[in-house]
Amino acid sequence: MPAPDFSPLARGYQALEWLAFGGDLERARFCLLERLAGRRSILILGEGDGRCVARLLPLVPGARIDCVDVSPGMVARTSSRLAPLPGREAVNLICADALTREFPPATYDAVVTLFFLDCFEPAPAAALVGRIKAATVPGACWLFADFRVPERGLPRLRARLWLAGLYAFFRWQTGLRPRALPPSEALIEQAGFRREESRTFQWGLLVSSLYAARGAPPSLQL
Repeated sequence: MPAPDFSPLARGYQALEWLAFGGDLERARFCLLERLAGRRSILILGEGDGRCVARLLPLVPGARIDCVDVSPGMVARTSSRLAPLPGREAVNLICADALTREFPPATYDAVVTLFFLDCFEPAPAAALVGRIKAATVPGACWLFADFRVPERGLPRLRARLWLAGLYAFFRWQTGLRPRALPPSEALIEQAGFRREESRTFQWGLLVSSLYAARGAPPSLQL
């Protein structure tokens, strides 16, 4: 089946986010971004409209960044956003499906997936996380932000209603197939990463976490 294409939403994506959640989606994306300072080889999956890599560039001078997104419209939007920025030549924009894209083994010391793994059903998400792990080096970190369903009460009910509406909208607009979140955080931990820091927004509906490869010396974990 064809991959979902977010191209029709590329120009208005930021406005849609603000209408739905104010600035909390951006806060979840970027609240831990500075923890990547000093990293040298970074893989960003599902970059979207370029806001992440644009903010990241000044934090990682000299780093090589591979940016993968399946939607041509989003890649074009990212390219336009990066065009006037110093360090643009360090970014390799790749229009490809992460499920079929070959990642070079043992290459990246940081991985970034911001509101990306929610686009996959559990089995493809598990396979993808395993392939991403194989592309990292010892001491790598993983910056993750996504939706989450709280464990109980009104926040849980609110999250389930929001997610049902969001999945229906993106299924209509982009062809996105999943109808529920995969167990992304558990999959990252099963791949050998340990959560070092985490923040939540919107009554727990949004989470941002930094993971470090287990067994890495403390100086390499963050």
